[in-house]
Amino acid sequence: MLEQAPAATATPSVDSARGDLGRRLARRRTELGLSRREVAARAGMDPGYLRYLEETSTAAPGTSALMRLAGALRTTLTALTGGDAERPPGLGQASRAPEFVALDVEECRRRLSTHGVGRLAALTSEGQTVLPVNYSVVDGAIVFRTAPHSLLAQVLGARVAFEVDHIDDTFSKGWSVLVRGPAQQVTDPAAVRRLAAHAYSSPWAGGRRDLWVRVEPDDITGRLIRERSFDGR
Repeated sequence: MLEQAPAATATPSVDSARGDLGRRLARRRTELGLSRREVAARAGMDPGYLRYLEETSTAAPGTSALMRLAGALRTTLTALTGGDAERPPGLGQASRAPEFVALDVEECRRRLSTHGVGRLAALTSEGQTVLPVNYSVVDGAIVFRTAPHSLLAQVLGARVAFEVDHIDDTFSKGWSVLVRGPAQQVTDPAAVRRLAAHAYSSPWAGGRRDLWVRVEPDDITGRLIRERSFDGR
């Protein structure tokens, strides 16, 4: 019998009611480009029940339903329930037949996408430093905001390295893109307004961060590790 959402449960707004599990379900489903109906069919449950799980913070599905959802979403029960939230990615075993593939510049730019979280490496007053930043891509350049007296502000005028990656522990695959180029402060008021309008979100670190940094790529490389198919392709 298919799981059904509780009949007396009113449908809450997503923003106010979605809990950790609901956010993880919706995010993974979106990553795979699947509709609720498609995931529900794979997991053997009613689409209304999946919506209930995604939008209700108090939803508490059983282990069987969670395991079927993990299978439908091609992930693990641990990842789906947030059990790996405090652990670094890459804890899974290596593939039995790994394949290393170099990515061309066009594919690298596609994987950089429009925004995300990456790591910027540069020489600062504290030595070689690697710091995470949430960034946007505007006109092909990496842009982010920081505070005037932060470590990130010390990279201005220097050539830096910026790296973005994604690891899929379940399928022992992943990719990384490395950008190198000069870091410059954006000072033109019109350009600053345009960056603010195109930025996906405010810096996760919070606080007043009004200094815009632009990294213009002069070198982009990328690589992909995946499991080799049986036909050798």
